[in-house]
Amino acid sequence: QLQLVESGGTLVQPGGSLRLSCAASGLALNDYTLGWFRQAPGKEREGVSCVSSVSVIKYADSVKGRFTISRDDATNTVYLQMNSLKPEDTAVYYCAARRDWRTSLRNEDFTSWGQGTQVTVSS
Repeated sequence: QLQLVESGGTLVQPGGSLRLSCAASGLALNDYTLGWFRQAPGKEREGVSCVSSVSVIKYADSVKGRFTISRDDATNTVYLQMNSLKPEDTAVYYCAARRDWRTSLRNEDFTSWGQGTQVTVSS
């Protein structure tokens, strides 16, 4: 069974940067598309970015040009580099995985989820 554990969330000032990490255990990630999602207070969880098993990448429009996703299958880790952070990026960020080569930013397409890490952007 695939287990995902996020880390790196914290309080950061507007305009700052942060890198989230998601470590996987239990199964190798080679065949999985990996995604980052977020849920702000009072809002539904939304897809932020994903990287497929063949390294095709997709971003939500709200983060294009500011966030970068990457994966390291040798260490079973996926990262989300977040730059130029805005208060509206404040949310709990979740790592997710699906055993499919296709990209997706839909919650229902992912079968494994981490517990989330809090990112707060505030001065």
